[in-house]
Amino acid sequence: MKARLTLADVHRRHGQDSAAAGQVLVYRLEDAARPVSFPHQRRDFYKIKLLCSVQGILGYADQQVSVQDCALILANPLVAFSWERLAGHETGFAFLFTEEFLPPALRPDGVAGSPLFRVGGSPVLFPGPEEVRRLSSLFTQLLAEAQSSYMNKNELLRNYLQIILHESLKLAPAVPFLQPGTSAARLSALFLDLLDRQFPIPSPQHTLPLKNANEFAQQLAVHTNHLNKALKDVTGKTTTAHIAEKVAAEAKALLRHSDWTLAEIGYCLGFGHAPNFNSFFKKQTGQSPNQYRRQPAVVS
Repeated sequence: MKARLTLADVHRRHGQDSAAAGQVLVYRLEDAARPVSFPHQRRDFYKIKLLCSVQGILGYADQQVSVQDCALILANPLVAFSWERLAGHETGFAFLFTEEFLPPALRPDGVAGSPLFRVGGSPVLFPGPEEVRRLSSLFTQLLAEAQSSYMNKNELLRNYLQIILHESLKLAPAVPFLQPGTSAARLSALFLDLLDRQFPIPSPQHTLPLKNANEFAQQLAVHTNHLNKALKDVTGKTTTAHIAEKVAAEAKALLRHSDWTLAEIGYCLGFGHAPNFNSFFKKQTGQSPNQYRRQPAVVS
């Protein structure tokens, strides 16, 4: 997996002074040189892209999605993406911004907390013709404001960001949402957020901070049994089941998109011995890690 791409890197690609360019970048895809493909790579910024007039394979985490015409892609810094163009030439818009671009008051309930950017969510949406026209109009206005000299430009861009996110939410499939009305739901939401933040593993030298139900319960200052019961009541799954699913998903992503050895992947995910990792992975997927790494990726 390649080194993390920074927003400053992208500014330099566009011929801009990265030191002066700031924490946001908006551009038309047809105005930028577009590679036919790029490998899985994580970034230090969020990215919303309206991608049209092209067919290709978009990869993220351990998934691959076929893009046939228009797609709205919402990428967060935690998930690596790749792209392979099969036909056509990209048109549309891209809106890149850092976490720092958002004011502190907006971060908890804004982009960072949006289900559209949640790790494990579905970051690829397929708008219809009317939605594409509406989104294109918003991006056109966004681009014009980004290129203006208006004194309060960033504040206005943040407002456009919120509108685009609301339009995106209209396209997103309905997903179960944990209403924080009960203590069990609040605890479950805290656990799931804490679990999400364990991933991805940035390098072979890092290991999971929290590896089992007891460690998560201690971090949340509750008894292990209490956490397990809350999760069972709200989600229908045990603490251990949630952890195992996330660990297996990260293992699949690393096997597919990194050149780390099986021993390195197992170590990073909390398995001190390779046979333990092999046994866990086979129980979760029905395949050994080597078998999974060798098989072709399935495109959905």
